[in-house]
Amino acid sequence: MTTDYINICLADDDEDDRLFFTDAFDELKINTKVTTFNDGVELMDYLNDEDSVLPNVLFLDLNMPKKNGVECLLEIKKNEKLNDIAIAIYSTSSSEEHIEETFINGANIYIKKPNDFENLKKILSEVVTINWQYHTSGLNKENFLMRM
Repeated sequence: MTTDYINICLADDDEDDRLFFTDAFDELKINTKVTTFNDGVELMDYLNDEDSVLPNVLFLDLNMPKKNGVECLLEIKKNEKLNDIAIAIYSTSSSEEHIEETFINGANIYIKKPNDFENLKKILSEVVTINWQYHTSGLNKENFLMRM
């Protein structure tokens, strides 16, 4: 199904971060539809629902209750139906261990959450306009971590 907007999902247990994220997209001049989830269980229930419109890009926080971001990532990558979703890890952590683990397990990009609204808008704009087919074909650890 082709749409004239970019379908975005965010799974993040922090209400302020979800609000910050949706406000940033509201200000960007990119036609998007943003759906947010409070935790990994909610996200996976949505993704596994036959009637759900799958996201073009999924922003995934690592530290969530019930099911964390790595558990969601592993579940998504095991499911052929969900395999084409571009996954952006969206975390406050910049730990090498987290970056390495998510890279190895198939995430497409790793973003450390910015603490400034203008930087957030810049990052989100960049991420949703990436040519994912090109980006993932030459994916290496250098272009995996998005730095601002």
